[in-house]
Amino acid sequence: MLETESDTVDRLDLQLLTALEVNGRASFRRLGTVLGTSDQTVARRFRRLTAEAGLRVVAIRDAVALGQDQWTLRLRCAPDNALNIADALARRPDTGWIGLASGGTEIVCLTRPRTPGDYDDLLLGKLPRTPSVMEIRAHQTLHRFYGGPTGWLRRFGALSDDQIAALRPEMPPAPGPAHIEADDEALVAVLERDARATHPELQRATGRSESAVKRRLATLIGSGALYIDIEYDLEALGYGCVAALWITAAPAALHSVGEALAGHDEIASAAATAGATNLVVTAVARNTAGLYDYLSGPLGHLDGVRQVEASPFLRRVKQLTYRTLPLNSSATRGPSK
Repeated sequence: MLETESDTVDRLDLQLLTALEVNGRASFRRLGTVLGTSDQTVARRFRRLTAEAGLRVVAIRDAVALGQDQWTLRLRCAPDNALNIADALARRPDTGWIGLASGGTEIVCLTRPRTPGDYDDLLLGKLPRTPSVMEIRAHQTLHRFYGGPTGWLRRFGALSDDQIAALRPEMPPAPGPAHIEADDEALVAVLERDARATHPELQRATGRSESAVKRRLATLIGSGALYIDIEYDLEALGYGCVAALWITAAPAALHSVGEALAGHDEIASAAATAGATNLVVTAVARNTAGLYDYLSGPLGHLDGVRQVEASPFLRRVKQLTYRTLPLNSSATRGPSK
């Protein structure tokens, strides 16, 4: 089980972050009741984590539930223009997280094109015509082993099973497949900026009645079309090293290796992919020594792993949302999903 070593985040903060990962729209009163503290304390801690640890609560479209393609891109770029390209990608609504790796010459980017036209625009149009992009490798997600709605913070064990059960949103699964209608876009747009927006705020943004907003929000979350997630600075928890791992497993061992990776504390996301490698993984460690321990230990001992390439991030440009950082910043956001 993971442990924190931080001057910014104490155990109550970690419990609050984990609780928000379970139910990001829970009221401060409900959070306080479950955590055994007052709603005023929860509100105060929430504001401090927002200011000091980069906390944001946002809604995410789940490409897997929606049956949409999801790709992880590796772009080899000229060093003098990699950051500008990463910034341009970060502004796109169909990119989920972006990091600079390999000494600043590689961009790792998760993209979720919502239509074939979005895919063609990015992968067949803009990127190949960008002079500073020297190589493009695209890895299409085939199966998710870990990540998405399953949050990494739960690996710390800060909440009991009873506390998690008490926090879970009280909404039955929605009938039918996950789907986002065209007239849902105004509602989703607000939640993508702030998933804790109140029902009256959502009502004003959509023009729907408050009861209609509540019903549609419950359907979107209950069907899996949307999930509520949090972003935060990993360094605030004492974890300053995040790396993309490009793993090749023997075809017969692909599923067993993916399932094993999903159980490792260091893994924030793991997916089987089509491409030059057949597994793309995000690993989190305290530092480079911790990353080495993981690569040479739990990962290195997995049967069926043929090859591993690690790309530690030098800078996270985008996690769930895009926020411009100073050019000399090395801030590391929470792990990608």
